[in-house]
Amino acid sequence: MSTSRSARSAPLAVLALALVAVLSACGDLHAEASRTGAAPSASGASSPSAPGASPYVEPGAGDGAPHYNENNAYRREGDMAPAHEEDARREADRIRPVLERLWEDREWDPATVRAALLRLGYEEERVTKGGKRLGGTLTVTGMLARWEGDGYVTPEGTRVALRVHDDACVSAFVQKSNFEVRTNGPYPETGCFEPPYGH
Repeated sequence: MSTSRSARSAPLAVLALALVAVLSACGDLHAEASRTGAAPSASGASSPSAPGASPYVEPGAGDGAPHYNENNAYRREGDMAPAHEEDARREADRIRPVLERLWEDREWDPATVRAALLRLGYEEERVTKGGKRLGGTLTVTGMLARWEGDGYVTPEGTRVALRVHDDACVSAFVQKSNFEVRTNGPYPETGCFEPPYGH
């Protein structure tokens, strides 16, 4: 009886050996490698590696993160026509000395800044609840709240936006530590004001 049992297990043993031979051949010479002249790799020489960073990086991506440009599109200002950019620079040159004087006088509250800029002949921008502009070009607001320590804090100071053309703005701020006046194209969601981070 023992001889008939080994006679029956012989084909199973052959099948098992064939299966081991086929499985252990993985990673050896493959047809494509032999056609291109690539050197065959030894069995077991290559080991699976942990997945790394995505090889795709968007052109112009600040930190190389996937979808950086898409996620930060709201922070990209629009292009200005050259003639409109020149007009914006001219208006920035009118606003800068006013804000500098207010900063030196330590007056950076929105009411004082607004009154000083209205004296330059600007008219406050009027907008419907739906966002439709009704006229005027000047917007003066307080500073944005920002996270500090364990809560939001709104610093003293004023933000200014002047719409010179549909594609050209002057944006500025004046606060205790400093002031700034610059030209920029409008932002998709916030007009002339630069949007905050953490969209």
